[in-house]
Amino acid sequence: MRPTEELRYLILAAQREGNRLLLQALRPLGITPSQAEVIRILQDHQPLALNSLGDLLVCESGNSPSRLVDRLTSAGLVDRQISAFDRRHVELTLTEEGRRLAGQITAIEEDLYRSIDAAVEGRDTDQITGFLRAFVADLPAGRALARRIAS
Repeated sequence: MRPTEELRYLILAAQREGNRLLLQALRPLGITPSQAEVIRILQDHQPLALNSLGDLLVCESGNSPSRLVDRLTSAGLVDRQISAFDRRHVELTLTEEGRRLAGQITAIEEDLYRSIDAAVEGRDTDQITGFLRAFVADLPAGRALARRIAS
């Protein structure tokens, strides 16, 4: 196997295993990792328009997370309000239940980050992070992540 092929599969394996661990931890809350990402973005940046939320999502390609928001709205976690300034503009905020759940998601994410911290302890991650940032810089998920880091 050539080194770049191994790198590709290592990135895929790390992403899948990280997502599997997150999915398992979120299961008792009844939400998916993608739904958790929406909730956490809203926790940090609300109120947001639907397209602005899409601009910050790494889990979805494109900039219209309508289905995700529809499910979260139906579950009573996200509230949609028509803007007083522009009736075509819908603002998204977390409901009280959504805010409560966001706190639980934050705790689950912190557990995941602690396990990642333990796995990389003593290793220089700057080169890996720099490579991955450059690799995705001009791609939709990379641009979404860059916008989140900047905001």
